[in-house]
Amino acid sequence: MLLAVAVSPVFCAFGALQVLGVAAAGFARLAEGTRHERFGQWTCFGAILIVGTLCGAAIPFGPDTAAACAVTLALMTLIAVADFSPRR
Repeated sequence: MLLAVAVSPVFCAFGALQVLGVAAAGFARLAEGTRHERFGQWTCFGAILIVGTLCGAAIPFGPDTAAACAVTLALMTLIAVADFSPRR
């Protein structure tokens, strides 16, 4: 039995931008200490601006969409800021 799920193209676009935002934050984290560090930081900053704007734009589409955007924004901030390396 094949189940058909109707997914809004807007919701798919939101999801794609969120995935790109998390990837940008990860790239910024991995680029620390390399010659690509400045580019990674600006990319992450731009992605945070886009996902932050997306959070506001997602409110009319329902609380689930807005919450998913907010969680992505929090995850991006955590990836870019938190330092989990052991202190010596």
